[in-house]
Amino acid sequence: MFRALRAEVEGVLEAALADRDFPTDDLGIEEPPDDVESVLASSVAFRLAGEAGAPPPQVAGEIADAIDLDDLTYVSDVRTQGPYLNFLPSDAYFAETLATATGDEYGTLEDRAESVVVEHTSANPTGPVHVGRARNPIIGDAVANLLAYAGYDVDRHYYVNDAGRQIATFTWAYETFDESDLETEPERDRIEYDLVRYYRKGNAYLETADDDAVAEAEAEIEAIMQGLEDGDEETYERVSEVVDQVLSGMKQCLERLPAEFDEFVKETRFMFDGSTDEVVDRLTNLDEAVYEEEAWQLDLDEHGIDKNLVFQRADGTSLYPTRDLAHHEWKFDNYDRAVTVLGEDHKLQAKQLRTALELLGNDTDGLRQVIYSYVNLPEGKMSTRRGTGVDLDDLLDEAIDRARQEVEDRLDDRIRDDDLDDEDVERIAHQVGIGAVRYDIVSKQPTKAITFEWDQALDFEAQSAPYVQYVHARCCGILEEAGLAVADDGRIGGLTTADVDAALLDAPEERDLLETIGRFPAAVEEAADDLEPHQIATYTREFADRFNAFYRECPVLADDVDPDVRDARLALVAASKHTVANALSILGVDAPRSM
Repeated sequence: MFRALRAEVEGVLEAALADRDFPTDDLGIEEPPDDVESVLASSVAFRLAGEAGAPPPQVAGEIADAIDLDDLTYVSDVRTQGPYLNFLPSDAYFAETLATATGDEYGTLEDRAESVVVEHTSANPTGPVHVGRARNPIIGDAVANLLAYAGYDVDRHYYVNDAGRQIATFTWAYETFDESDLETEPERDRIEYDLVRYYRKGNAYLETADDDAVAEAEAEIEAIMQGLEDGDEETYERVSEVVDQVLSGMKQCLERLPAEFDEFVKETRFMFDGSTDEVVDRLTNLDEAVYEEEAWQLDLDEHGIDKNLVFQRADGTSLYPTRDLAHHEWKFDNYDRAVTVLGEDHKLQAKQLRTALELLGNDTDGLRQVIYSYVNLPEGKMSTRRGTGVDLDDLLDEAIDRARQEVEDRLDDRIRDDDLDDEDVERIAHQVGIGAVRYDIVSKQPTKAITFEWDQALDFEAQSAPYVQYVHARCCGILEEAGLAVADDGRIGGLTTADVDAALLDAPEERDLLETIGRFPAAVEEAADDLEPHQIATYTREFADRFNAFYRECPVLADDVDPDVRDARLALVAASKHTVANALSILGVDAPRSM
């Protein structure tokens, strides 16, 4: 409904400007501050003041006088406030918002008939997922969810680095050393924690062994790399035995978030199918191609990049960027758009990749890269068994433990009247704990470095995941108390919005909440266009504030509430439940039915 209202505002404003012979290229439409009664405002009078030869407030008044509100469905009035034009919604707008928001698909946009591949995480399979890169699967999963809500056909890919020196070293070490050679026990009963000890042992050996032993090891590592380059199936099977086992454990870690993938695309795929060799041939024929320091490179200085892109070694082996070029051309062949989520240390490579793709004749308009800064933890606030870093598993474990303690403390303090059994406490601990991690990380602008603070992330009273999740739980509680069943899939039975009179929702808190609900599809559209899921997190905080104000001021089930008003408010609660649940689902955060 918000989009329909905006379309009406644009139409009448354009007509009014044309009537006054003003240009209509920039309407200055924006969302007003919270203390302004309207849903949409226009600052166009600022821009036109000079041309009109009058102060902005006078220009705003002239435009308002020229606006024709006849035959509009969703706009009831336009009022001036200084230089601003404020557009007020009609009763029909509120009624249709209430009716549509009680659907399970509320917030999803029309099918765009465009396919998008979102590649994210893609951590090297050399060990457990580290917390510093936890932002990648969390942002990547939210971006994919957001694009799916916005009407795109989305595939989620993990690009598996199963070639190169690190993987060759890992394979050699796994085949060379025995369990008895390893110094430590696995940190966790999962395969990647076991196998990473071989990788660490191999690297330590290469640093400390005598020269002859190191030379022999290096020769085997080089042979593995060359075998992959030559498309040797036996070498591929040797490498895959290691990579696939480690990857299976990493998948279990990512499933805890959860971050799910449609396909794990292996790097070697583009070596074995000949596309990497074909890319090398095309690169060497470019004017930018130079042979320096025993390697083929692209000199990209004239393209504003002061570091060359090395794409082939002297021995004829390719590098990761070369294979990634073939990978991206495959994406262009199979999808309308491609989105990649990358850490800030990949900024240079991202620029090199885009420029090289363009030099190879590709249209990169459909390629977008989301760059994020890393997650830090406050020193001393979290222990790690290894002492050299924090794995994502450690972070999630501690989040669940802290959430469990918070829930139990709240029960001890009798903050809630109803009792929760141990199973409920455990469910809530997982939903709130993991939700707190995801929400706190995705709610920040990706390019800003963040420090994860436990006290803030798990604060039930502040603008955190529990604060928003509690709104959903409160909605469920109200509906259940009213006898409106809430199914496991979130569907609400026994409520017919056609029989509800939305005009009865005339209190400021009710109208504010309805306005916020109505903005949700537009918030999805804007966030998807910008690839910024943190905008949805901002929306959920505003939504929670509006709902809590409604809850304080507008009793739903009190004995003295008129039955018709009660039904209207129940419908508003149901609409709120769907809206906040869907918004949280975009962020990958669970919406608990009780807390």
